[in-house]
Amino acid sequence: MPPPPCSSAPSRLLPSLTLCSRRTVAAASSPAPAGEPGRRPLRYAVLGAGFAGLSVAWHLLKHSPRDSRVSVDIYDDNGVGGGASGVSGGLLHPYSPKVKLLWRGAEFWKESMGLLRIAEQANGTARSDTTSQDESLIWRRGIVRPPTTEKAADILLENAQSCLESCSLQVLDSDAAQRLIPGLCVPFDFAVYMPLALNINPKKYLQALFSACQNLTNEASSLPSEQKDFKLYKQHVDNLHQLAGDYDSVIICLGAKACSLPELANKLPLRTCRGVIAEFQLPSDTVEEYGNQSPSILSDAWMAFQGPRTVSIGSTWQWKSENYSSTVSDEEALTAKNELLPKASGVYPGISKWDFVHARAGIRAMPPLTANGSLPLLGCLDGMIGKKSNCNFWLVGGLGARGLLYHGLVGKLTAKAAISCDENIIPSEFTSWKVMKPSQ
Repeated sequence: MPPPPCSSAPSRLLPSLTLCSRRTVAAASSPAPAGEPGRRPLRYAVLGAGFAGLSVAWHLLKHSPRDSRVSVDIYDDNGVGGGASGVSGGLLHPYSPKVKLLWRGAEFWKESMGLLRIAEQANGTARSDTTSQDESLIWRRGIVRPPTTEKAADILLENAQSCLESCSLQVLDSDAAQRLIPGLCVPFDFAVYMPLALNINPKKYLQALFSACQNLTNEASSLPSEQKDFKLYKQHVDNLHQLAGDYDSVIICLGAKACSLPELANKLPLRTCRGVIAEFQLPSDTVEEYGNQSPSILSDAWMAFQGPRTVSIGSTWQWKSENYSSTVSDEEALTAKNELLPKASGVYPGISKWDFVHARAGIRAMPPLTANGSLPLLGCLDGMIGKKSNCNFWLVGGLGARGLLYHGLVGKLTAKAAISCDENIIPSEFTSWKVMKPSQ
C-alpha cells in the first residue's frame, strides 16, 4: 500500500467559528433552505496520526450527523504511523500479562476488532483465504503465555478461569503447548493459550485505517446532501491556540508528545517511558523455521513472530525518557539486546540461534494507576487550557502500552463527545484524572 497523501497546510485562517454546542451542531448539520448559501462545515483538527488519532478521525466521519458537512484534518509531522504506534509490537488481546481480563476488556476488544475489520476491507484483505503475508494486516494468530515462576503459575491458573468467549483462554499441558511451539520451555507443565489473539502489522494497519477514512469521505461526498472532507497535514503544531480560530474542536492524540504543548506542560498526570524493541532473524543457512501456525509468545519479554524467520522481541522500559526518536544508537541497541534476549531464551531457547538485526524505539505515555487499572486519559480540556476562542479542546492520552487495544473505544467515545459537545458521554473513570496531581 503506498503511503497516504498529505496536503499543504491552509495558507490563511478561516473565519471565526461559533461555539460548539448541541444546538449549534444540530443547526450546522441541517441542510440550507433553497436559495440560502450553504452553511460552513463543522471542522475538526486531530493532532496525531497513530492509533488514537486515526480512530478519532474515523469515528468523527462515521458518527457526524446525517446530511452534514464535516471536515476532519489530521496533523502529524511524521505522517501516518510515524510515532510510537507504528513501531509497536502489534500484540492484540484484552488481558493483562497475568491473563486477567482488563476493565471493560470486552468493549475494548469489540471496538478494536471492529476497526480492524474496517481496515481489512479498505486494504482489500477482509475474509480472504489467499492473502499473502505481505498483503495481510495480521502477521500471526494466537498467543501463548507460559509461566516462569511458581507464583506466576498460580496467578495464571486462577485468572484463566474467567475469559471472553470472543477471545477465549485455554490451559494447555506441556505436550499440547510444545506441539503448538516446538522447543517451547514449559517449566510448570502448562501454558495459557489465547487462540483468537492477534499479532497485527501496526504500520500497515494504520495505513489501511487511513484509507478507510478516505473511502468513507468519498462515499459520503457522493450524496448531494452530505459532504465530508478528510486531509493529512505533515506539519508540526507548536501550540493549540494557533488552530483555535480554524476549528470547532481540536482533539489531541499525541501520546507522550502532548506534554510538550505549552498549554499542557506540567498539567497531565502522565509519565514517559521509552521502549526499545529488538528484531531478530534466522541465519540464511538455517533450514529449520518457526512454524507458520505457531503463535507468538508472551512472557517476561514478548516475542511477536512476523513470519517463519523474523521476530520482534520487546520491550525495555526507560522511565522519564525524553528521547522521542525512533532511531536507536548502537549502544542503546546492545543494551536492549542484552536485556531482552535472556528473557526470551528462558521460554524459547531456540531464539539464541537467531541473529540480531536492528532495534527500533518509541515513547509510551503511561497513565496513573487507578482502582480499575491504568486507564487512558479522556475528556474536555477547556477548563484547563482556558477559553480564548470558540474552539473546544479534547484529549485522548495515556494509552500506554495498550494503544492497539484501547484505541477503538476511546476514539469512539471522544468523537461522539466532541460532536455533541457533551463530556458526559465519556465514562467518569476516563475523566477522573483531572483531579489527580500532574506528573513532574
